[in-house]
Amino acid sequence: MKVKRFFAQTMAEALKQVSNEMGPDAVILSNRRVDGGVEIVTALDYDENMARQRLGEKAVEATNGSRLAEMQADQHRRLESELTRSRSRIQEVREKRASAGARYSGVAFDDVAIEEETAEPEVSLSAESATNEKASGAGYSDELASMKAEINSLRDLVSGKKTETARPKPEGAGNAVQQRLSERLQEFGLSSDLGGSLAQQNRNARLEDAWKQSLKMLATGVRTARENWLEAGGVYALVGPTGSGKTTTIGKLAARYVLEHGPDSLALVTTDRYRVAAHEQLFVFGRILNVPVRVVDETHSLDDILDELSDRHLVLIDTAGLTSSDRGYQEQLAELARSHHNIRSHLVVSATSQPRIMKSVWHCYKMANLAGCVMTKIDEALTLGESLGFVMETGLPVAWYTDGQKIPEDLHRAQAVPLVRLGVERLRAMQQSQAVAEGA
Repeated sequence: MKVKRFFAQTMAEALKQVSNEMGPDAVILSNRRVDGGVEIVTALDYDENMARQRLGEKAVEATNGSRLAEMQADQHRRLESELTRSRSRIQEVREKRASAGARYSGVAFDDVAIEEETAEPEVSLSAESATNEKASGAGYSDELASMKAEINSLRDLVSGKKTETARPKPEGAGNAVQQRLSERLQEFGLSSDLGGSLAQQNRNARLEDAWKQSLKMLATGVRTARENWLEAGGVYALVGPTGSGKTTTIGKLAARYVLEHGPDSLALVTTDRYRVAAHEQLFVFGRILNVPVRVVDETHSLDDILDELSDRHLVLIDTAGLTSSDRGYQEQLAELARSHHNIRSHLVVSATSQPRIMKSVWHCYKMANLAGCVMTKIDEALTLGESLGFVMETGLPVAWYTDGQKIPEDLHRAQAVPLVRLGVERLRAMQQSQAVAEGA
């Protein structure tokens, strides 16, 4: 199994790198946003059983394939970091030896080998100095040999010992398959860039096989939250534009929590002091569930309220749906970001929104230190590819999704494979409706 990391400014560029260097058989283990763009960790000849063997006892924590792949990617990052540190130590030894005046032509190292130059010294030394030099050189050689063995060992772990290069496949009908696959992925709802990148990686397979492989790659690229808020507890804030479903989602979460744990360890908070009667719906939920509702205003800061609610296992924060042009937009997000409490802010994204609007909303709310997102109105969306492409390109883990108005039945923990499967079902339903319309 060959594992490799790729960096690029956009997800489409990163996927293009994966396609060019790893070929169409690459599996995406993880993707995340980093400074300057995105990072993708991919693998060739990925085998879950082999991955579990390499992770050892830690693999017990992987309850599903997605979590296992993410743990494999984390292990790869750690090994690469160790490899980098070992190379730095090699460089330090070279500099130390050079400063000591030893005659050698240097140490060269790369991903393949580390070699030492054995040229004879051009100047003669006294017996004593020659003896000292020999001892010094032997010490350095031992140290270099030790580090060489360490780097080789790390390199084997990073690359999986038996690595194979991606096998080039004949072109021919590949372009036709790529074109049709790209069109189908765009019908699914993905952007032309993302759909084209996925299609390019599978252009040499049969259309149906390439379609299934693309969906598998999409499911691997969609991150989901590891923990269940209701079990883990903590402070969670939902942010997003007006009408995205923040308050209703909080009502569903609160109702689910009360049914499972009772009302005594739950509290609701709202920061919306900018609109008239903005708190009414949340207060209705509070009265029905017998849960306290607190309002952040001029006399009660967010941190003061959270200090008072520190004994509560779960605190859910509703926020005002403001845009960058609204009064209080900066104030509200800054209040969340600078709080001394560990507030995990999640962006609420409506599945009915256009991809450009989703991206715009994400840019507006990034300063709240987003920990993930919640997808709402799944039942109203014609296709789900827009939402799945959005979370894949931004790297935001999906914690929950909602697909109706029933409280709390229409609230679900997000899992990548069921979401992609739901997207396929939605695409088929749309195609059947179109066929019926055309027949009529």
